[in-house]
Amino acid sequence: MRRLELITAAVLVPLDFVMVVLAGCAAYSLRFSGTVANLRPVVAELPFQEYVIFVFAIGIIWVLCLAMAGLYALRQRYAIAEIGRVIVASAAAMTVVIFSIFFRRELFSSRFIILVGWLLGVLFVAFGRLLVRWIVQVMQRNGVGLQRLLVVGSGDLADRIVNDLYQGRGEGYQCVGRLPDFGSSTQLQFGTVLQEKKPDAVLLAATDVPQADVVALLNAAQLHHLGFQYVADMFATHAGHLRVSTLFGTPVVEVQRTRLDGWGKIWKRTFDILVSGMGLIILSPFFLIIALLIVLDSPGPVFAKLKRVGERGKTFTLLKFRSMIRNAHALKPTLMEKNERQDGPLFKMANDPRITRVGRFLRQTSLDEFPQLVNVLLGSMSLVGPRPHEPEEVAKYAGWHRKLLTIRPGMTGMAQVRGRAALSFDEEAQLDITYIENWSFAMDVMILLRTPGAVFSRRAAV
Repeated sequence: MRRLELITAAVLVPLDFVMVVLAGCAAYSLRFSGTVANLRPVVAELPFQEYVIFVFAIGIIWVLCLAMAGLYALRQRYAIAEIGRVIVASAAAMTVVIFSIFFRRELFSSRFIILVGWLLGVLFVAFGRLLVRWIVQVMQRNGVGLQRLLVVGSGDLADRIVNDLYQGRGEGYQCVGRLPDFGSSTQLQFGTVLQEKKPDAVLLAATDVPQADVVALLNAAQLHHLGFQYVADMFATHAGHLRVSTLFGTPVVEVQRTRLDGWGKIWKRTFDILVSGMGLIILSPFFLIIALLIVLDSPGPVFAKLKRVGERGKTFTLLKFRSMIRNAHALKPTLMEKNERQDGPLFKMANDPRITRVGRFLRQTSLDEFPQLVNVLLGSMSLVGPRPHEPEEVAKYAGWHRKLLTIRPGMTGMAQVRGRAALSFDEEAQLDITYIENWSFAMDVMILLRTPGAVFSRRAAV
């Protein structure tokens, strides 16, 4: 377990409490300041000494709600996910406070202080946590509090992990030594390596190690009170999430396709409907302008209706603003020899002669994608997910690529915000599969927030 995780979790509890108390004091100061008091005269005086006791009690309730929201767990979340949980936990804390005020009338009833105190509480707690996150990152970059790893394994995977650790991309880890394997000869060196390198944990960075060697390494790590970690094998990588249940009293392990199975799918679909519906209403005037430009630029329809493969391999009609000349798809076979993407089934041509002048602008800014909000609203697509491909492209998928069809395709996705056209097809697929297996609502929000920056960067448009 990384030292900084323990330290951070221990620091956050008193820090959150202090931030809540400071927010309460700030709300009190604002309420009784000259400006606010003049606009809204004070009806009943509230002694600060009595108020502070009340704020301390609120601070305890607030911290308890943060704890129940899992905000003191040792694993670090995305910043946006952490802030979202802070908002939810803060709302729960203020709900408890409001009920207490309602049932105990002797407490004060300043709605201004309650509302402003809640808003400031969210801001103060979020600021404190972001500050701690930044301090931890600075400490890690300077080598402070890193967990010292002894890496065991050979091959490309182990080489990449070691190189990343040595280059400072260890996310809290530091490589202090390496053993090529844990066979009988290497086991004799293990004690010497421990004395010289003093690691905190052992990382098995290979998947083809004999089971006997794995057991021996695990026993050796436990004997010397070291942490033990290992990279997932191919089954664990493709298995996704496991859920244990019983069938007639016998334990059964169910391999779930994605975390979206169950309530996750409901929340994601609800979010898609709300955002796509509002987006279509807000953007409708811009759609009219773009439609006029397309018609004036070249003959043909405003929208392109394209066949794509979606969830479970079902085909659907994808809507885009037309960015190519009429019958562009029929000309594609004549251009295949100029395909710049030889790493997979996709077609890419930088100076595609089929693209119109307006279409080139629409593609560079990704404005041609916005009609897909209709697809999202109707349910054939989602806001976030793997990009949909043509049937002839899907026909060329390798076996593991078909996991991309597990969920609805998206208007944007992990690959679009992590590299766009600079990635190979396999790299795009790996990123999208990582998204599928590790989906969370916070991840969707993070990808949506990063999409505009990816679109307007200097990297080539997808």
